[in-house]
Amino acid sequence: MRFDIITIFPDLFTSFLSESLLAKALAKKIIEIRLTTPRTYTTDRHHTADDRPYGGGPGMVLKPEPMSAAILAASKGRIKPWRIFLSPSGARLTQTRVRELSQKKRLLLICGRYEGLDQRVIDQLADEEISIGDYVVNGGEVPAMVLIEAVARLLPGFMGRSESADEESHQAGLLEYPHYTRPPEFRGARVPEVLLSGHHREVAEWRLKASLARTLETRPELLARADLPPGAVRSLAGLHRPQKKS
Repeated sequence: MRFDIITIFPDLFTSFLSESLLAKALAKKIIEIRLTTPRTYTTDRHHTADDRPYGGGPGMVLKPEPMSAAILAASKGRIKPWRIFLSPSGARLTQTRVRELSQKKRLLLICGRYEGLDQRVIDQLADEEISIGDYVVNGGEVPAMVLIEAVARLLPGFMGRSESADEESHQAGLLEYPHYTRPPEFRGARVPEVLLSGHHREVAEWRLKASLARTLETRPELLARADLPPGAVRSLAGLHRPQKKS
């Protein structure tokens, strides 16, 4: 899959793309990343990509001319990209949407900055707006990194074991069960005995119940739309939602 990124701060991605599984995926050509800066398409000697907002107010707004030129230049190629503007005003990113996006061949991510991007560019060139949560960060670069990681790890060959992604939080609409490793006892707390038993069916049942309990406690609203596996409804009936501390 190819990711095109439109950003006025391309160097922010240097470390992100040179470490861990993303670096390996780039080396294996599982993903391809191309960075484009709108400053390349400015016409003044200072390469100004922003200007004051009409109507007054604080901050600056990314100018339409260099941003649109950068987006159109990066969009060239045999495969038309799906263009996403990362914005706190967008629809919240979910694992369901991540899975859908992982089926596309090419994504183009538009990173806003300052007070945002001229709305005309969004209306004319973005296919959708996505938010990574109900909060505001300095720009679209970190949200773009979040989206790239979330999508890339679903691509064939990205994870060491393909089933690793299948059991994670939100894959089936539930939060993931707790994990443990050696030693079996740490500071007086023991690993649940069932995980040491070697009985795969019992381990699977424990993990399902632990996942349901964690979801019920932390994110109960997820249960209404979760794709519950067989036996989950029966297990859920035996759980009680804990009372939150005041």
